[in-house]
Parts: sequence; C-alpha cells; structure tokens
Amino acid sequence: MPALKTTDFHARIVWLGRVPLEGDGLRSEPVEALDLRFEGAVGERHSGLTRPSCSRVLAQHRRGTEIRNVRQLAIVSAEELAAIAERMGLERVEPEWIGASMVVEGLPDFSHIPPSSRLQGADGVTLAVDMETRPCVLPGREIETEREGFGARFKPAAAGRRGVTAWVERPGRLAVGETLRLSIPDQRVWAHIEAVRSR
Repeated sequence: MPALKTTDFHARIVWLGRVPLEGDGLRSEPVEALDLRFEGAVGERHSGLTRPSCSRVLAQHRRGTEIRNVRQLAIVSAEELAAIAERMGLERVEPEWIGASMVVEGLPDFSHIPPSSRLQGADGVTLAVDMETRPCVLPGREIETEREGFGARFKPAAAGRRGVTAWVERPGRLAVGETLRLSIPDQRVWAHIEAVRSR
C-alpha cells in the first residue's frame, strides 16, 4: 500500500529564485528555471547534502553540528505573501526580500501542508516538504532596506504564513509556469499532538 496519497491539489510556480553563492545576505535573485540535483538547486547557497545545525534544532543538536540538509529550498505561496503584505501595511512583499526559492499559487493554507508531503512536476521531479518555516528577523532587515520603517513588522505578520522548507527527492528542472501536484502522507493525525503543543 502506498505511504503517500496523491491529491487533486495542484500548485502553479509563479516565481523562482536563488540565493547567490557569494555574499552573506538573505536576498535571492529571480531566475526563470532551477536545475535541481540531490544536493539542491545548482548555484544556490543553501544547497548541499548536509548543513551545520541552526537554532531551529538546538533541542536535538549543538549549534554547528553537521546534519542532513532538509532545508535546501524555501517555498512560499503567493496568497500568503499577499496576506503578509496586507498585515504589514505594504502593497506587496517581494519574494527575493525574504530569500524565497519558489513562489506557488493554488494550494490553500500552504504553510501547513503536512511534513513529508511531496510536490511533483509532470516529468517526475519531486520536492519533499520538511516542515513549516518559522518567521525570523532576517527578512525584516532586507525589507527595511526597501521600505524603511516596515522591517520589524514582518515577523509577526508572517506567523503561520512563512511557507515551508523542502529538499530534492528526485532531481530535474523546474520553470516558472509549471504545475506541481501535491501528495500527502497516508496517515491519521498523531493523537497526542495537542499535548505537545500545550507544553
């Protein structure tokens, strides 16, 4: 029996970007297509089979420990970006300001699709979802350089809308305008999740 259930939900890629290898800022640069290998997107700073652990996994690993890289790509939805901008009082938030790899449209409540979901292109290229991205202050610094006085508004406005991180399960090429199909884990919600959340 398959462990993943294919759904009728599809996402259209409306923007692609890549954080340059050189530099230390978060900002990504728009591209028309991404060549994806097992290591991630070619020419992307966040690519690699492994990465040093960060604050998000301090409960599991000391900072800087080499771990598997499941944060190769940062995917956000156009609908949630629009909601973030509205909450911030901006006309729009550009995806490059927040270091996005991909912007999709058409998947409701995108930031909360289940971990281990798959986004698959027509030719088989497949991205595996790690988990929801938590908002941080770094995008706010980029936004502040573009819209003075608005940077600090990003983190609270983006809560629950920051998208997901993902890694390449099957290499290939993705281009703006292509469609991805969503598959989700075929399992019930863990019964004890509310107890964990209440801690």
